[in-house]
Amino acid sequence: MNTTPSDLSIELYQQPGHLIRRAHQIAVSMFHEELGRDVTPVQYAVLRMLQDQPGIDQVTLAERVGLDNSTTADICRRLEAKGWIVRELLARRQRSLALTEAGLQVLAGCVSGIHRLSDKMLDSLTDEERAELIRLLQKFVHIHNDQSRAPVRSE
Repeated sequence: MNTTPSDLSIELYQQPGHLIRRAHQIAVSMFHEELGRDVTPVQYAVLRMLQDQPGIDQVTLAERVGLDNSTTADICRRLEAKGWIVRELLARRQRSLALTEAGLQVLAGCVSGIHRLSDKMLDSLTDEERAELIRLLQKFVHIHNDQSRAPVRSE
């Protein structure tokens, strides 16, 4: 089969996968620029989930945040070593997780930065465009959730 250069030319910046990858790179960079490097975006997500659901087990945490179990276990070990969470052994080798006072303080220290970050990410969009972008991202994530290596499971 003979192909011509035009057969192979798919505009890179029209490909959703490439744009999502770039958007993720930009979002992580902006997160660190705004909040520093003490907390990663994934650690922030874990801390926020533990704030909302104190005492959940590690497997449930992984399902709610969209991480695999081994990554979640590694993150929780790191957060425990920092003194931000406590892990208590439950039946069947599961672990109950909760924020410590230090973890709550770290999370509280992130709040204004997270608001500034969201504003910076969306500041060039109109209110309608902001709402539409969030709506479409939520729809995309919901529709393709089962395609993820670690699908989010709620309840």
